[in-house]
Amino acid sequence: MTVARLPALASFRLIDILKVIAAQCIVLHHFSAYGPLSEAASSALPEVFEWLYDNARMAVQVFLVIAGYLAARGFALTKRPTTDVLSGIWQRYQRLALPFVAALLLTVLCSAVARPFLEAGVVPAAPTLPQLLAHASLLHSVADVESLSAGVWYVAIDFQLYATLALVLWLGGGKRWLSMALVALLCVASITWFNTDAEWDIWSVYFFGAYGLGALAWWAGQRARHGLYAVGLYATTLCIGLVALAVSFRERMALAISVSALLASFGSAQLQLPRALDRAIALLSRTSYALFLVHYAVLLLANAAWAEIGSDNGDAALLFMAASWLTALGASYLFHTQVEHRIAQWRAAPGTGSAPQAAK
Repeated sequence: MTVARLPALASFRLIDILKVIAAQCIVLHHFSAYGPLSEAASSALPEVFEWLYDNARMAVQVFLVIAGYLAARGFALTKRPTTDVLSGIWQRYQRLALPFVAALLLTVLCSAVARPFLEAGVVPAAPTLPQLLAHASLLHSVADVESLSAGVWYVAIDFQLYATLALVLWLGGGKRWLSMALVALLCVASITWFNTDAEWDIWSVYFFGAYGLGALAWWAGQRARHGLYAVGLYATTLCIGLVALAVSFRERMALAISVSALLASFGSAQLQLPRALDRAIALLSRTSYALFLVHYAVLLLANAAWAEIGSDNGDAALLFMAASWLTALGASYLFHTQVEHRIAQWRAAPGTGSAPQAAK
């Protein structure tokens, strides 16, 4: 399945804003959850840290919806040969896994540095070869392998979701109405059944409710191209989702529905922002995947340094955590420009047999 060509000047600032907010929430959730630094800093702002620990992780739902929205934007709803479908899935694997493996090696190195200073529950154990291979193949969650970094289950699920969407659209046989209907059916099945049973949470079907709502929101927002059928299909799926929440309320799914409705209504709107703010948001959005990949390595080193300091002063810990957060942002920029971007250039080079895709 090929990737559709879009106008070079297309801009989706609402998506960028949502990505930036969600990325910072995930990072701050992890900073509030691990190590002596979080314990000390939480004494200065206990209610804030309690909220970050309990609720900030729900921002993953924002990424799931956006990922589905952008994936649908990239797929052409036309008949494609099986080889194109498999090629697209392989490209997505490369897009996710190559930077992921590089970041894992960095985390393993930082874990080795931090391990003498921190408790075993904070620092991952030294990795085994099978553990590394499971992560590199994005099978670590399915194989029930201990994670080498925080939140890495998401990378595997993102790949599964993309592959699932690609295969569902392939089954549509190039018929737009059928392709979108199949996505809607799987989305409804996820919301009403799979997502209510946590035993499915290592598979894409558990999360496809949020991802599928994102895809349907893209098609509904392109009414001129897909007609009122896409709007009606999205609205029907949304209504079924609301009924399902009335029966079995889930905050995460409520957030996913809200974000998808926002994107369906305003996803393609051009927001007028001050130039400096616009550039900052664009930069933070571009580096959001890099931030997700490298922030835990920074967190480990920050906790090791704080443990060596040996202080329990909450205000000082809060300042130290703020500095560590800024360090993570700087590290994400370096990783994006020096690793992620270079990998994309290598993939785009003639003879590699692949082409980079749009960022998440």
